Amino acid sequence: MCGLCGILGADDHWSDLLPRPDADELAHIRRTERSRRVKYLNRVLGAFSCSVSDWQGSKYLLSTLTGKSELVDNLGQLWPAVERLTGGRADPLSGAVIERLRRHP
Repeated sequence: MCGLCGILGADDHWSDLLPRPDADELAHIRRTERSRRVKYLNRVLGAFSCSVSDWQGSKYLLSTLTGKSELVDNLGQLWPAVERLTGGRADPLSGAVIERLRRHP
């Protein structure tokens, strides 16, 4: 996907919505929350041999250990993309994932 197509995505997903403080404070809060979200997602995605990074503050770049990658707009699109890239079922609430998170907080 070219960079321009990646920017022209859909509206904000509910998981990205934040309260509306002033513009400067909002930008800082958004960056902080996205960074926190990416860090936690990577803990979960490790169970599927995947990782995610922030892309331009508007998308997530999902990657596998084998080098496959895909831009996703929001968390709602993340899990189907994990399944497409890995060829397997991706259940972030499976017992194996929860146990992994317990062992490695």
